[in-house]
Amino acid sequence: MTTNIAFIGFGGVGQALAEILLEREQSLQKQYGLDAKIVAVADMMKGSVYHPDGLDVKELIACVREKGSLEAYDGGASVTKGLSSIDTITQSNADVIVEVTFTDVKTGEPAITHCRTAFKHGKSVVTTNKGPVALAYRELAEMADQNDVYFGFEGTVMSGTPALRMPMETLAGNTITEIRGILNGTTNYILTEMEKGQSYEEALQKAQQLGYAEADPTSDVEGYDARYKAAILSNYIMGIPIAHTDVECEGISRITLNQVQSALKEGKRWKLLASIKQENGKVRASVKPECIESNDPLASVSGATNAILYECDLSGPILLTGAGAGLKETGFSLLIDLIHYQKKKKLAKI
Repeated sequence: MTTNIAFIGFGGVGQALAEILLEREQSLQKQYGLDAKIVAVADMMKGSVYHPDGLDVKELIACVREKGSLEAYDGGASVTKGLSSIDTITQSNADVIVEVTFTDVKTGEPAITHCRTAFKHGKSVVTTNKGPVALAYRELAEMADQNDVYFGFEGTVMSGTPALRMPMETLAGNTITEIRGILNGTTNYILTEMEKGQSYEEALQKAQQLGYAEADPTSDVEGYDARYKAAILSNYIMGIPIAHTDVECEGISRITLNQVQSALKEGKRWKLLASIKQENGKVRASVKPECIESNDPLASVSGATNAILYECDLSGPILLTGAGAGLKETGFSLLIDLIHYQKKKKLAKI
């Protein structure tokens, strides 16, 4: 059975997923039974287009990259243009909403409203936006259950690296007592460059030139990005609700070259670490720079790589490393969720 998809937001990540679906159309159908058809795209800056029988993905991408607008899509009189994101969710025949808008992490909007609207109308959601999961996970998960729809957000912590699904599925049966991780590749890259002798300012500038850091790097370097991810890990993996504002937070902007170099001479390394520890049904969470010993499993993680360490009572410590960013990697995280949506859809028919 065909799965109709509507994109809300069509920036780099959305386009990356669209390309993956196009390139792997046959293998996804053969291996997973995922027959994905893009029926609608709505983007605040690029316009919107909808056709219930499906859109030409190559033309969609060409319109955006060559003309900067979805309104340039030529689909004849049967194509509807100009729908808002909310109208696209409510009026299209999409089964799954791919929510990849630019969202204010402080409020979770407009992504939270998009999720609520989709669930109310019986539509599943897959998203890479941290806001909805960090700020409103319990509410949204309950809405999805009540409306018998799927809510996927694998890419919210470590992009295409399965930091959420692996512990919930592969490590099932363990009690995870603590999670420690390098959850922000930008800051890890900066600290790695400082170990090579560059100042904080030089390392930050290089990170910006390579696209690891935004023009305004505050969310990364002050630890805010990792703080939201810590809240997601507590809410989802440990099942203990915690507000992102309850996560102690300190960034790396005050770490000096001298501190980094001195630590190296002592066989230690500075890392911006997120820590979520469970004790007696409560959670203590923090994001802060820590000077760790060289034999710590997280000490050898360098560059823009992310890593997460799960302390498990049965399997022992499990370390997962991988990319925490990147357009294709983040697009892949959405594909993971779409494949699991398909699997759940199949099981529901049994």
